Amino acid sequence: MTGTRIAALGHYQPAKVLTNHELAELVDTSDEWILSRVGIRTRHVAGPDEPVDELAAHAAGKALAAGGLTPADVDYVIVATSTAIDRSPNTAARVAARLGMGSPATLDLNVVCAGFTHALATADHAVRAGAARRALVIGADKMTEITDWTDRTTCVLTGDGAGAAVVEATETDTGAIGPVLWGSVPEMGNAVRIEGTPPRFAQEGQSVYRWATTKLPALARETCARSGIAPEDLAGVVLHQANLRIIEPLAAKIGAVNAIVARDVVDSGNTSAASVPLALAKLVERGELPSGAPVLLFGFGGNLSYAGQVVRVP
Repeated sequence: MTGTRIAALGHYQPAKVLTNHELAELVDTSDEWILSRVGIRTRHVAGPDEPVDELAAHAAGKALAAGGLTPADVDYVIVATSTAIDRSPNTAARVAARLGMGSPATLDLNVVCAGFTHALATADHAVRAGAARRALVIGADKMTEITDWTDRTTCVLTGDGAGAAVVEATETDTGAIGPVLWGSVPEMGNAVRIEGTPPRFAQEGQSVYRWATTKLPALARETCARSGIAPEDLAGVVLHQANLRIIEPLAAKIGAVNAIVARDVVDSGNTSAASVPLALAKLVERGELPSGAPVLLFGFGGNLSYAGQVVRVP
């Protein structure tokens, strides 16, 4: 086994939808203010009886079904999340239990908004090395549970959801999951925070915006180069869904002139580690990305960490 591929995708969001107009009844904000600054119209909100591992399990179950697989076909579960309240059992173990799995390796990974792309690379490496045969890679966050609903600069951003991918070994390396480009900016580690008791989300929004708009284009181009893909050959660009003003200009800046750009932030808000797989799974489900097409994935956020890779659509 010398290669890997994404075999299937799945996603899940809670039924409750919170609009900008409803938020304006809670804090001093407006639909116009939110749209002009971040481009968000609605976000999904999980209830108190919907823990983050339940969101993750729903997305994972859909990915397995899409791939014609059963829980027994998976021997590794890795969940990217920063909103697991309990330290143990970890979220991955709880997902495995919900799905009735046998004895998979279970691992949680906390890189906040860059979590899924880090987790995808970690699973890719494990499968290539022969440590796993087939992995469930899940990004899931219940951001509304750690939101300060009195802070209008952050409460307008957050939403809940999960996205999942099945990563499996292939006999030849077709580059279906490209080499990862990952790193961090330690001096900006406090730019995105989830701290305190109870934990609360806070960020230096302008600092993150400046970094993303000035540094991200070069990192995205380097990610494409590592996979031997020219930006103009990309069929899709799926960034962490943080702000429409970051997302929309990127494709043009890197030369991805033919790519569909994921804009799930408009309907889902910032779902942290869930945002990249959630947006990708929706594009594939709607048939907007053909099988085998190259798509740039790139997550960035807390620590300030980033990770990206070019993948082929299952």
